[in-house]
Amino acid sequence: MFVAGPAVLLALAASSVPVQPGRAEEDSDSRSLIVVTGDLLPKMPEPAKLDHIMREVDGTRITVTKKTTVIKLDQQPTVIGNNQRELFARAPGVSISEQQTPTQFNISYRGIGNPQESEYVLVLRDGVPIQSDWIGFPTLYYLPLPQDTAEVQLIRGGSSLLYGPQPAPAINFVPRRPRPDGPPLAAYSEHVGGSDGLYSTYNAIEGASHGWEYRAGFGYVHSDGQRDNSRSDLAQGDLYLGYRPEPGQLWYLDLNGHDASSGDPGRISFPQFQSDPNRAPTPSNHDWVERYALTLGHSRQFAGGWLVEGKVFGAYQRLFSRSAAAQATGGPPPSTTILQDEKFRNLGLDLRVRKRWGRGNALTAGTVLYHSDAPFLQFTSTNLEARQGEHSGVPRLDQKRQSWYGAVFAENVFRLPGRFHLVLSARLEHEQLRVSESVRPPHLTRPLIDVDVSRTVPLFGIGIGNDFGRDNETYFSITQGYRPLRFFDVASPFSNLRTDSIADPAKSLSIEAGVHGTPLEGLFYDASLFWIEFRNRIETQRLNATDVINVNSGDTRHRGFEGEVSYDLLAYRRGPAHLVVFANASFLDATFTASGNPAQVGKTPSFAPRSILKGGISLRKSGRYSLSLTASSVGSQFFQDSDLPVGSGSTFIPAKIPAYTIVDLAADWSPVAGLKLLGGISNLGDEKYYSRVFQTGLEPAPRRRIYVGAAVSL
Repeated sequence: MFVAGPAVLLALAASSVPVQPGRAEEDSDSRSLIVVTGDLLPKMPEPAKLDHIMREVDGTRITVTKKTTVIKLDQQPTVIGNNQRELFARAPGVSISEQQTPTQFNISYRGIGNPQESEYVLVLRDGVPIQSDWIGFPTLYYLPLPQDTAEVQLIRGGSSLLYGPQPAPAINFVPRRPRPDGPPLAAYSEHVGGSDGLYSTYNAIEGASHGWEYRAGFGYVHSDGQRDNSRSDLAQGDLYLGYRPEPGQLWYLDLNGHDASSGDPGRISFPQFQSDPNRAPTPSNHDWVERYALTLGHSRQFAGGWLVEGKVFGAYQRLFSRSAAAQATGGPPPSTTILQDEKFRNLGLDLRVRKRWGRGNALTAGTVLYHSDAPFLQFTSTNLEARQGEHSGVPRLDQKRQSWYGAVFAENVFRLPGRFHLVLSARLEHEQLRVSESVRPPHLTRPLIDVDVSRTVPLFGIGIGNDFGRDNETYFSITQGYRPLRFFDVASPFSNLRTDSIADPAKSLSIEAGVHGTPLEGLFYDASLFWIEFRNRIETQRLNATDVINVNSGDTRHRGFEGEVSYDLLAYRRGPAHLVVFANASFLDATFTASGNPAQVGKTPSFAPRSILKGGISLRKSGRYSLSLTASSVGSQFFQDSDLPVGSGSTFIPAKIPAYTIVDLAADWSPVAGLKLLGGISNLGDEKYYSRVFQTGLEPAPRRRIYVGAAVSL
């Protein structure tokens, strides 16, 4: 089934006639091609709403009737140190579980799943998934630097129908690209220093000439860290090369690399957090992340409203860690450490086609194919300072893991009388996991794992909307999504998990109704009600003293309100200066509606704060200055589904993560052309808080940090 998808799309592309320079695109209602000559009309300005949401038909993607958010980084000061709280300040409902080291990224949304490594959120770069293994191990150890990002797109309900697994949302980082009509050479160099030994630099060159375009960027961030053993180094490089042989056609290569190294100070109890939040119970633990990715892409417009986009992508990622047990204050160091080595070799194809037809209608269809090879090794070593890649000691675990994924999909938007529009969506997904084991941890009694499982999941969606008044639109959608089975769901390497009873994938049904628009110059609003049923949650059940199974044990319901408003107080001047006041809010009611444990029904799922409030004020003038003051307030939340605390006395961890409010200040200023001064204060009020909690302890969030720097450009 999935092999036929690319062949069908290629046949459609081959049968179409490319658009010739100087010709107008054929109207779908006419029988002949009309040739238009004369001077070009001035380019119409972009609709104001596109500063906040995506286009209704964005290339080969249909987003009308879906709730979307666009964050344009040129409309805010430079984000330093990959500060995700500042990056997502204008994204309603997005919750960041903050850690001080840059080796994991933890994002959650509407209380669905643990934010640890963003396992329940699909994150992409230019439409390509950047999780470790999209299907079997959907963890996030890499994010593009903000300096290399033009905008961030968020798609809520319906994101599974556009991109594939995970309930919602899909978060797509759109990289910066040179303008095809830009100068042949432009350069940028940024250098920043700050608290805790911070040094951050980003450097880029780009240009375009005679149909060719290029961009090369390199960033480096170093920090000594606030806690003991939290020193970190992050290096990231990107290379883009594009060729446009004729209007409407692009061939490109996109290569990016990422290398991060950081100490792991470990987790502490709540009493330890109160007395000494900088304590590091694991002074010799360390994490390394290495990732390289390559995308080869092509897009081409054809006569008759056809657009074809294709990408072949591959990635190599290696996660290596050195983790010993916690060390008591004043006590001896542990005698051994565990060296863990995970590799991921991914290869995929994404092929999509769009056909505009009738009066404003559009059909999109496509296929995605994906494969990953992900071996997993562990060793018990006596070398507490083992280097990256070392395999010393006694083998503890050896698993060979592979995943396969394929999907075919189609969506159509119908424009109806009365300014209504209807979107119908369908997607068929197939996943397969294979795990074989030759070495298991010595404390386990189960047989060596050798399991092969597969699932086929159909997904459907419907969306309805109506344009009314001046640039206002209602939207309503009912869409399905699902969370794929992971390697750990079918073959846990750390427990006596029986593989004779494999759980089904968790599924979601999302209902969202809202309204957004730009009814006044400078004003944007978006308000919606949502209801999500998340079913077949997977949890581990113990059968006896040694054996456990993973079962679909319960359902949760997530409902609430999400809204935002933004108003430019200087919009009436229609000049380069903007004074924008913005605010957004998410109010969530999440609860267990069914469970294998009757006592669980009615409890609140973990990491589901009742409220997330964000807001701020920004003043900017293009090419001169940009100043922003933003605040994020997160309500209290349980850290585990039982809604219970852990431990007592010196090991106590409260059931709830306390509410917290963080204020950030950032500014850019260009006193002369080609020179930019920048600075800021993260966590302006020096709030002492935490948002990452496990049964083994908590991790303090960053305190106040100050930075200043300069950038030059030509």
